[in-house]
Amino acid sequence: MMHSSESKRAPDIMERIRLASGSRFSLYVLVCLHIVICCTSLVQVAHWQSYMLYDAARANYAIAAVGAFSTVSLFFIFARFSFGYFVGFSLFTMVLGFIWLNNFSKFNYDHRLAGLSAAASAVLFLLPALLVRAPAKQMYVLSPRALEYLLMFILVLALGTIVAASFYNFRLVSIRQIYDFRNELNFPAPVRYLTGILSTVLLPFACACYLALNRRWWAAVPLLLMLLFYPITLSKFALFSTAWVVMLLVLSRIFEPRAATILSILLPMLLGVILMAAYLNRYTQHYFGLVNIRMMATPSSAMDIYNDFFSSHPLTWFCQISFLKPLMSCPYQEQLSLVMEKTYQIGNINASMFATEGIASVGLYLAPLAALACGLVIALGNRASAGLPPGFVLISAALLPQTFLNVPFTTALLTHGAGFLFLLWYIMPRTMFDRKIEAAAT
Repeated sequence: MMHSSESKRAPDIMERIRLASGSRFSLYVLVCLHIVICCTSLVQVAHWQSYMLYDAARANYAIAAVGAFSTVSLFFIFARFSFGYFVGFSLFTMVLGFIWLNNFSKFNYDHRLAGLSAAASAVLFLLPALLVRAPAKQMYVLSPRALEYLLMFILVLALGTIVAASFYNFRLVSIRQIYDFRNELNFPAPVRYLTGILSTVLLPFACACYLALNRRWWAAVPLLLMLLFYPITLSKFALFSTAWVVMLLVLSRIFEPRAATILSILLPMLLGVILMAAYLNRYTQHYFGLVNIRMMATPSSAMDIYNDFFSSHPLTWFCQISFLKPLMSCPYQEQLSLVMEKTYQIGNINASMFATEGIASVGLYLAPLAALACGLVIALGNRASAGLPPGFVLISAALLPQTFLNVPFTTALLTHGAGFLFLLWYIMPRTMFDRKIEAAAT
């Protein structure tokens, strides 16, 4: 009897934690802490990255600018969870970082206009991304058997893609060695596209489905397949994607989905800040470089760099999009990431929608309108996923926030498969989740 009462008490405690984490006051505290840690992290980053500066004499200006922009965080306190909430919080963090860095930037562009444009872009993106959630009417729904076939097809396709890609590259090397070989990678277009779509979207989706069907051992198979893409792509993203999905799964089981979204960025960044302040060694430096610099600060810095470059170079007017380039005159024949690498000599600089579809394509004045258009597309994802459990959306889209931070919007939709995920959400049978809820209630 004692054991039975304790087992019943544990779910009650977990449910109380979830409810408490979802209160507006709790969200307010988390968001405020997140903003403070984000700025603290950027101060530390400035000591390790020469192009990300910090000057104590200008700190008051940076704090004032961040404080003004932080009012945008009220969206995340009052809005309900959605796919747009999940993606939007990462993009909010990126813009927050840029507004901080903008006050210390060594580049010569209109910093006031750039800051106002970035803030307006964030607001216009978040309005549809957070507020448009009405469910889309399902014209077609997968049957349970069709879903089983689809999941098996994803696993077989992933295994086949891994085998095919291995003929072109398969190297078990450390993170520090990947840059010695990555420029040599050359996959055929079908393999390249399948690699991006499978590793970013289809395998996390399969994992989320198996978890929803309560097949935990099968849910581990997509996670293992995701790891196998690392020796093929030599990408840090591929190496740590499985760990990221598992972390989100744990957070979603403990906390309410909005709190889990905030904590998924706050906790890794906070750990980096603590490690660098208390235990400075090569291991903490590796962690700080991967999480606080590469994952968090670099997307913000990319906005700074793109602002500088396109203040004195022609805009693209979207000619960087591969299927548009042959149809229009384009001042850049190479990918923008390569153009930036040759100009600034700090590596290939891919950038988010705010930098690519905004700053590079249409300039600072029209960038907010480009962000609004991207927000409306994200709203389609909200509508396609409406009616699905928040935990399912979190796991199936686990890798998309980082994707949208680091590649252009069109690339995330097509090459990395976000558009495919919208379609899969749309045709998912909602009844499978209803049965699970009913079984739990009985």
